[in-house]
Amino acid sequence: MAELSRNFAVIGLGTFGATVARELARFEDYVIGIDISERPVAALADLITHAVIADARDEAALREAGVADCDVALIAIGEGLEANVLATINARMLGVPTIWAKATSRTHHRILSKIGAERVILPEEEVGLQVAQMLHNPQMRSYLSVGNGFYVVTFQVPQVHAGKRPSELGIGTKMDLRNIGVMRGTDFVGAAAEDPHLAAGDRLMLLGRRSELRKFASIL
Repeated sequence: MAELSRNFAVIGLGTFGATVARELARFEDYVIGIDISERPVAALADLITHAVIADARDEAALREAGVADCDVALIAIGEGLEANVLATINARMLGVPTIWAKATSRTHHRILSKIGAERVILPEEEVGLQVAQMLHNPQMRSYLSVGNGFYVVTFQVPQVHAGKRPSELGIGTKMDLRNIGVMRGTDFVGAAAEDPHLAAGDRLMLLGRRSELRKFASIL
């Protein structure tokens, strides 16, 4: 089944916004990249669908750039609280169905939530939490919050547990964790129902609450 392609506006093409815009374009989504400065726009001109120099504080400029026709707007302006907030308001006024916005502080986060952003991102804080988790446990390879206190974490299987099955490690038995699957290199080698034998270096993807994930990490 083909993945759904949508129209995105990425407003603010600093490191964060430019990275998102490039990745969305790589997924073959329609991407409008907007920045007030010429340099970041020129850098993305050949990589995304449409790159535009415009002031996001101006609703008419965003309309002319095509933002009103987008399914999702990401407000990625990092410097300038006023521009960030006004761009969010303008995207809402233009009728963009879904708005994500980058915040630089908790106060900024609250403001953006109040004016209609469905998802507010604190990139440095979120990445910092992930890095701390992975530094604390060297076997952890990725860490993702999925809401309501649940996380998806990928652990690398050490040599000491090679040949064992996930159930033998207490997953779904001693610990309230769900095995989503096991990756061996680029191959998917088994889901929870299959309970495959593990090899050193396999990546075991688990879903659960932080306390249970910590308990599992302690046995690796």
